Amino acid sequence: MKIATWNVNSIRSRLAIAQDWLTANPVDVLCLQETKVIDPDFPREPFEALGYHLAIAGQKSYNGVAIFSRQPLADVKIGFEPVLGVTELDQQKRVISGVINGIRVVNLYVPNGSAVGSEKYEYKLTWLAALKSYLSQLKIKDAQLCVCGDFNIALEDRDIYEPKAENQVGASPTERAALQSVLELGLTDAFRQFTQEAGHYSWWDYRQGGFQRDRGWRIDHIYLTPELSKRAISCTIDREPRQREKPSDHTPVIVELE
Repeated sequence: MKIATWNVNSIRSRLAIAQDWLTANPVDVLCLQETKVIDPDFPREPFEALGYHLAIAGQKSYNGVAIFSRQPLADVKIGFEPVLGVTELDQQKRVISGVINGIRVVNLYVPNGSAVGSEKYEYKLTWLAALKSYLSQLKIKDAQLCVCGDFNIALEDRDIYEPKAENQVGASPTERAALQSVLELGLTDAFRQFTQEAGHYSWWDYRQGGFQRDRGWRIDHIYLTPELSKRAISCTIDREPRQREKPSDHTPVIVELE
């Protein structure tokens, strides 16, 4: 079973790229972030034609998450609200989950945070604290969790092309500690199960030739609960879509489970 995560940075702008990638890589589940489209305008038909069922939660111009799956998802949940009752955090469409083959796949688009100390940064920390509570409650019902998405955090210095100052958003000690606290629920970084060295990235800035110079960050993650971690046989980053004309600034990450 293959599960992939990809921040497409507008599904309508990357429609052809996403179609081509799924045709070449027919994963069982694809989690998308930053779809940037309201639900009635989501381009469903091209992906349904490829054999996928779609669960979507979008908003105009910003955010938006979706899960494509070969089998229909069961028990689809959108936002934190069904579990936590924090409706104010669900005004932004950043969380969707569903169950397939006994696995609850949780697709996340973590807030960027803008700048350390800003209002948006504090919102990000509040959001991450809510995420920990949300996942801890999900685990009571669903022992097998695959938590994936754009986390907007490079957990370690080896996840960035060069170490950043502590006031750099996405790499600040406070953000890293907040994410590490979430992982203490018993989640394992699938990519680091198989690859330890630095120099592997999932996002490159459009500016200053970020991709061409390989000045990237690894901020798109797949985390697994212990039983799923034991079933993982590979986790890779596919750089090919980032080489396309007018690509997303992110590229897919794929885990394969036995």
